[in-house]
Amino acid sequence: MPATIRLFRCRTDNYGVLIHDPATGATAAVDAPDAGPIRAELAAAGWQLTDILVTHHHADHVAGLEALAAETGCRVVAARADAGRIGGVTLPVADGERVAVGALEALVMATPGHTSGHIAFWFGGLGAVFVGDTLFSLGCGRLFEGTPAEMWASLQKLRALPDDTLVYCGHDYTLANAAFALTVEPDNPALQARAAEAERLAAAGKPTIPTTIGVEKATNPFLRADRPQLGAAIGLPGAPAVEVFAELRRRKDRF
Repeated sequence: MPATIRLFRCRTDNYGVLIHDPATGATAAVDAPDAGPIRAELAAAGWQLTDILVTHHHADHVAGLEALAAETGCRVVAARADAGRIGGVTLPVADGERVAVGALEALVMATPGHTSGHIAFWFGGLGAVFVGDTLFSLGCGRLFEGTPAEMWASLQKLRALPDDTLVYCGHDYTLANAAFALTVEPDNPALQARAAEAERLAAAGKPTIPTTIGVEKATNPFLRADRPQLGAAIGLPGAPAVEVFAELRRRKDRF
């Protein structure tokens, strides 16, 4: 039986995720935005929580961590650089290290920019990456602690994953991100199609993720900052990609 990824809503616009390995019974939550919805999903599936994989320290990603860890005795995996800002970390990790969830294995990827200690978890065997608030469907995270150069490097690292990699992000921002992206590349047919798809999914009450690395490479302006047409579209023809990225992020912050 293959591993299962269960996606659900938490808080106002957070996504919660559970990853279950049927071979061993291990179940990991990616972040812990709210203990209640995670408990409900675990109960509905009949799973026991064994791990929490934390992408970053922001409260809307760890608010339920303490209660869930106390109730279940689960392992709490987080960036070594952020262990002092995330309570109860039992396995601190760093870029390039691997984490097992039962028989499943994740590569830890340092992705600073949104926060200085942000990490992502790439489960190559599942063909899925869990990116927190670094990469969103059609967008990227705000630069609260990092620099444009750091975030651009992080996005390039994620962009280099296989095109069919499923991308699970921390929030449902797709429609707002689509509206901004269309101001940058209004004639991009792949973006037009993705925006229409997201509208249909949202209208039906369905999640707009997962997306894929391939879709994001074709549609997400923040992953396309090194494409000549992006620089030209925002009045920076021939500018270095990091400058184009920084200007895109400034514009999105004001959008």
